[in-house]
Amino acid sequence: MPLSRRRQPLTRPGLKCRKQSLTVLISVRCLRSSRDLEISAALTIKSRRRGGIIPMAINVAKLKSTTTPMGMPFRITKLGHVVVQVSDLERSVNFYTQILGFKLSDVYPEKMMPGGMVFLRCHTDHHCLALVGSAPGQAVNKELHHFAFEVATLDELVRARDHLRAHKVSIDFEGRRRAGCQIAVEFRDPDNHCVEIYWGVDQVGSDGRVRPSNEWHGVKSLEEAIAKPVPGQDTRLNR
Repeated sequence: MPLSRRRQPLTRPGLKCRKQSLTVLISVRCLRSSRDLEISAALTIKSRRRGGIIPMAINVAKLKSTTTPMGMPFRITKLGHVVVQVSDLERSVNFYTQILGFKLSDVYPEKMMPGGMVFLRCHTDHHCLALVGSAPGQAVNKELHHFAFEVATLDELVRARDHLRAHKVSIDFEGRRRAGCQIAVEFRDPDNHCVEIYWGVDQVGSDGRVRPSNEWHGVKSLEEAIAKPVPGQDTRLNR
């Protein structure tokens, strides 16, 4: 088919490659036929795959055969909370409270968290969603901050920390966080996402009362968090 009769103009980047279903950027200055177009697109796809830009096809059968190892020293019970960075903190808080019905638990001022931070809940956990604002003078960030998984016991959290260490996973943080007072371990997954495993987040009753900030007592090791519990938090181990 002559190039002049193709529906998409060849002077525009982002043409679709029919077989690959991939959008590629190509130069059309020296193309003389549709065959030249296909060759150029194929070479572009091949070179970008070598450079790690376009992912290779996944092995579905291999993925479906994935199993969890027997004898895991801890068990994740739920996805406990997600923390996201937002461009306009007040606008996002208004959206999640007024439109989606979340309830506000706590707020970090900018002296505690650059840009401020708001903790929201949709059930009795102190927070299931937290929003981090953009700090003044910094580029607007609208990315995932971290996500967190809950375990049922403090013993499991300690075993999870030891398990991560045994598998050469670097620990970014361990200890007790402030608002919510959960005892936690934080680390990175292979794509550098921040992941948290935690136990003991504060519960909020129907009266909406939350722990006062003078009881938060943030610490930076599991051992110190266990040795210095906040009021109402039983840190006795069963092992």
